[in-house]
Amino acid sequence: MYNFFSPHRHIQRLSRKFSRYLKYWLLMLFVAVLVVSGCQAILRQQEAKVINVTLWQGVNPPQNRDILQKLVDKFNQTHPDIHVESLYVGQQDQQMPKILAAVVGNAPPDLLWYNPTIAGQLVELDAIIPVDEMLKNSAVKAEIDPTLFASMEYQGKIWSIPFATNNVGVFYRPSLFKAAGIENLPRTWEELRQVAQKLTRDTDKDGKIDQYGMLLPLGKGEFTVFTWLPFMWSSGGELVSGDAQQAAAVNLKDNQGAIAALQFWRDLIVDGSAMLSEPERGYEVNNLVSGNVAMQVTGPWSLGEFQQSGVDFDVFPIPINKNPSTSIGGENLFLFKTTPEQQKAAFKFAEYAVSQAFQTELALGTGYLPVNVRSRQSSQYQKFIQKFPQLQVFLDQAKFGRSRPIFPNYTRISDNLGRAIESVLLGKNSPAQALNITQQRLDLIFQ
Repeated sequence: MYNFFSPHRHIQRLSRKFSRYLKYWLLMLFVAVLVVSGCQAILRQQEAKVINVTLWQGVNPPQNRDILQKLVDKFNQTHPDIHVESLYVGQQDQQMPKILAAVVGNAPPDLLWYNPTIAGQLVELDAIIPVDEMLKNSAVKAEIDPTLFASMEYQGKIWSIPFATNNVGVFYRPSLFKAAGIENLPRTWEELRQVAQKLTRDTDKDGKIDQYGMLLPLGKGEFTVFTWLPFMWSSGGELVSGDAQQAAAVNLKDNQGAIAALQFWRDLIVDGSAMLSEPERGYEVNNLVSGNVAMQVTGPWSLGEFQQSGVDFDVFPIPINKNPSTSIGGENLFLFKTTPEQQKAAFKFAEYAVSQAFQTELALGTGYLPVNVRSRQSSQYQKFIQKFPQLQVFLDQAKFGRSRPIFPNYTRISDNLGRAIESVLLGKNSPAQALNITQQRLDLIFQ
């Protein structure tokens, strides 16, 4: 039988078929490369449009930082063209060297969370931008608590956006009041002094005081000054006269309001009814929680600790000498000089941070008072107030709140004023002597 199979012809046919397949797969590979390259180019183009914003903050305790991060994540998810990175850079005293180094090194963050008192110093360093125009065109300006603008304005311009606020009142233990037979809360300085005396007790009858009426902060730090200023303002005292916005205008000599406030704190010590805190730890509430003291000046940031402790507690306003007063605390957001695009993106986040939704969620999670008045009026926040009625005291006090000066060198003023307060509490100087010594020191620095 004749064999039609030829090995040579079969190889030729296989070669032609392989060649066609090779050309086809090479074409597909080429197309795939083009597609992948095109996608990568598109992705690079999209990434190039994302503006990265760095936020430096010192939010504490850690659970409050977690709440902030959730809010930042929400912003990033709803703003695909902006990515905010929130970085914890330590407490405020730890932040200052980093901030100054970043400004000098021309590598500042886009946004800074910080106490408003830093404003004048940053303006003097030409490090931040005013936000008047951006805020003027924003709907959120009308929603900001009006009392907070004093912490935002310097030399006729607005330099920051409020992030969160608080003020100070008097926390107390109702069970200790009841045990001492006290039925009415003190509304004046004299009533506070009398109540403090009644609350100072030797509960176990061993001849030693086991429970003091009140705790006062020992130390020259800012917390001491922050909690003392309401007493000075309530007596009609001022750090500076009129609209003066400079450290050289501070007047403490013969400042009758300041003298009266120092004398009142000293009287509580002389009466034996006030206990001093550990140095520079006047913000700690462990003595009030344990019952070693019955009253302490602090703010809504302490609510969480009291709730976790399980002890009874409540709050009343700072008692009055001449006028109702409290210190406004909290932090603002500052926009650093970067590029127009970065600044615009940073303001968009700041605008979001002052919005009703952000402020409500932040307040519910941290105990901060909302800076947004619509947030305070919302049904969601009102339900929260019903659950924690102590917050209402701080909300009611807010209209009497005063901001600390934001002019340059306020930290020098505060440090020296803190020294004066400390010397009076320790009995080293009379109020008038302490303030005169402080004024002389300030005059050498600023005159």
